[in-house]
Amino acid sequence: MPYLQLDVPYEYTPEQKKTIARRMGQIYSDVMKVNANIITVTIREVGQGGVWRCSDDEPDEAAIMMLDIRRGRPIEQRAELARQLIAACIEVLGLKENRLNVEFTQHTGDEMYHPILGGFNKDWIADERAE
Repeated sequence: MPYLQLDVPYEYTPEQKKTIARRMGQIYSDVMKVNANIITVTIREVGQGGVWRCSDDEPDEAAIMMLDIRRGRPIEQRAELARQLIAACIEVLGLKENRLNVEFTQHTGDEMYHPILGGFNKDWIADERAE
């Protein structure tokens, strides 16, 4: 944790996926003030017609980003993270802003086990990069 998951209805090259994973990790680390070595990014290409945004008319192809994070971040900080992640997806992957949602699932630190940390994570604190 954090676990950043992006479901897209398109196919990308391994280099594009590596680029967006790097950008998402950097953005998350900067905005949430954590070390990048605990961030995992998944880009799932569910295929054309695999993600849809419903409307009163016909559904449109869309994308969704799910962020499993530790609880405690202020809403303003989470909103800034979402804005920056969406901007990166538009720039690197060509996704449409109005067709990409970001959803957060928040957990306590003891719901995330990291061998790199020697066990369970701790609850969130304001800036972990200095530790």
